[in-house]
Amino acid sequence: MPPQPPSAASRDEPVIRDRGDACPGALRLHAADDGFLARVRVPGGMLDADAASLLADAADRLGDGHIDLTSRGNAQLRGLGASCGGELQSVLVRAGLLPAPTHERVRNIVASPLTGLDRRGLPDVAPWVAELDRLLCASAPAAGLSGRFLFALDDGRGDVTSLAADVNLVARDADRALLWTADPADALLVAAADAPRAALVAAAYFLDAVREAGTRAWRIAELPTEQALGSGELGVRLAAAGIEAALVREDARRSPAPEPGIVEGPHGTAALSVLAPLGRLTTAQWRLLAGLTGRIRLTPWRGIVVPGLPARAAAQELATLAEAGLVTAPDDPWRSVTACTGRPGCAKSLADVRADARAAVTRATGPLPVHWSGCERRCGHPRGTAWVDVVATPTGYDLSAAGRTPRRGLQTSELPAALADARRTTSHDAAKK
Repeated sequence: MPPQPPSAASRDEPVIRDRGDACPGALRLHAADDGFLARVRVPGGMLDADAASLLADAADRLGDGHIDLTSRGNAQLRGLGASCGGELQSVLVRAGLLPAPTHERVRNIVASPLTGLDRRGLPDVAPWVAELDRLLCASAPAAGLSGRFLFALDDGRGDVTSLAADVNLVARDADRALLWTADPADALLVAAADAPRAALVAAAYFLDAVREAGTRAWRIAELPTEQALGSGELGVRLAAAGIEAALVREDARRSPAPEPGIVEGPHGTAALSVLAPLGRLTTAQWRLLAGLTGRIRLTPWRGIVVPGLPARAAAQELATLAEAGLVTAPDDPWRSVTACTGRPGCAKSLADVRADARAAVTRATGPLPVHWSGCERRCGHPRGTAWVDVVATPTGYDLSAAGRTPRRGLQTSELPAALADARRTTSHDAAKK
């Protein structure tokens, strides 16, 4: 198995933080080699056309004309000037994307992207997104959460609960929800109407545990064992907040991310699910997506869902998005390729990994995902082990995959054949098990 990056590795001991959280935000810009970076939180990934248009205008006027999608369904602007903060803040306020400055980095909420849009008949958790965001922004203690603390609101299909969020809310049915932090086996059953408030209680419990531990833990998994959150204590805190809760034990569902293509909805409607190659959109692509129905949903898998189309128009609109360079089919080679920023945006990167990835991608490369990293940190690496790892080194690229002997120092001209072999044979071995 390839070595896992720190973000994906399991931890046997708590992480000790010796500094405050420096996660980028819309106001706290991050200095990169290609200019400054702003990360704009979009709760649930849900945007209307006006907000999306203002964000694209800012990317064109202040940045590099692109919008990056993050693994939490947020948006990033790159190539910003050092003095653009005031103007960017004004734009984001007009777009409704900037609450009080103390809270703009804590709005890390992912939600099932297809909730309320398909024919599965699952509860629509979109109202939870708006309510939890409102509660977070109104809570003074919540400002103490790190920019990495994550809430996952799942409609029962089990897609965003696979993201190892700190607080998970899952619709059990229209009237009840499951709440858990570390382990779904110790979930608490609450009324659906109380679910967002219950999530905030769980976050407050975490902040109390951090203070008691005397650490700077950013996430629940980083707490020392003696300060680990327990369902019993969480139940007590919920009761004190007037929320009835009962401990239940059941296995959590797991479901993959939405596939690219047409999603059939109720009553003659449809949604379109597409991916952005390497998670990066031009503002022209962004505006095209936002203009189809006036709404988009950004997904934690660097994709976009466009809701609310008439079913009869879906195929033609999907073809238009394909012509614009978006991933619209499950067998597209870009379906399973991810990469870090690489050069020129990152000073630590040893290669322009995005350019090299584009040169290497072909339809013959096979089904296993590939992640390209500019250095050993492997930023943005997907979870799990069923992937091919391509890491830039001073002498070329190292390529590794589960069950395969690593290959060292590959030159860019050697990568297409090496990738095709690694992905094909590793996938074949997995299929035989």
